Amino acid sequence: MLKLDQAFKRVAMQFHRVHIEITNICGLACSFCPPKLQPSKTMSLELFAKVLTQLQDYTKSLAFHVMGDPLILSNLNDYLELAHSYGFEVELTTSGYYLNNLENSIIFHPCVRQLNISLNSYNKNSLKLTFDDYIDSILSTCQYKLIHKPKPFINLRIWNFDEACSEVEYNALLLKKLSDYFEIKLNITELYKTRPKSIRLASKVLLNFDEYFKWPSLGSTHHSNGSCYGLKSHIGILADGTVVPCCLDGDGVINLGNLNTTTLSEVLASKRAVSMREGFSNSIAVEELCLKCSYKDRF
Repeated sequence: MLKLDQAFKRVAMQFHRVHIEITNICGLACSFCPPKLQPSKTMSLELFAKVLTQLQDYTKSLAFHVMGDPLILSNLNDYLELAHSYGFEVELTTSGYYLNNLENSIIFHPCVRQLNISLNSYNKNSLKLTFDDYIDSILSTCQYKLIHKPKPFINLRIWNFDEACSEVEYNALLLKKLSDYFEIKLNITELYKTRPKSIRLASKVLLNFDEYFKWPSLGSTHHSNGSCYGLKSHIGILADGTVVPCCLDGDGVINLGNLNTTTLSEVLASKRAVSMREGFSNSIAVEELCLKCSYKDRF
């Protein structure tokens, strides 16, 4: 058994990152996200420390996101301090709504290597916040980074560039604001035509483009085999300690084990995890949720 654990530990060392859902609370209700089925939950600092202890042999990069928005936590700095003390780098993913809730020094904690801001959330919610207030807060965060924090990246994400151009009016508003602020020409007609993956707006400030994607669901009619990066480049750990194979299983449908009661090495060596890995290596999706996931078809 020891040799088996060591073998899987070597495999897990290849994880590019591990997604830790320090909270599943987002505060928004975007139409492109599925309704949250799990009870609202924030991972305790005690469990978080336990998770970090086990992850040290598996990765050096964490992403504080599966379903929730980490910036909603007033004590986010405590999680960042712990991650930093264990030697991890962290990616933060946010809608941008809570940037003003925290000091920039916390958002750009020394362990933060990347801040991802989803720009296609504003027009999918009915909150008392003007577009200018929303985007100006994001631009102010970019400005702080450019002046004070040269290390981390900021990725501004517009992940609504679908073939139907369904968000063209909102995207035109976004691009006009970004174009004026960063003094760069962003022609929306040309962007829809050429469909670049990213554009550099400033030093380590990138504008990322992608299409909407469908979250996997057992109720989906999609059915396909194929390979996936789940359990290969990354895994997810939900706020209650449940280990899932990928960052799109926010409801823990594929529950591989819980770090409150078992170790990560045991989870990764479990029959279910091994079967999934072997299946993906042969382009076979052995789990029903994976069969119904269309995102893997991108690979």
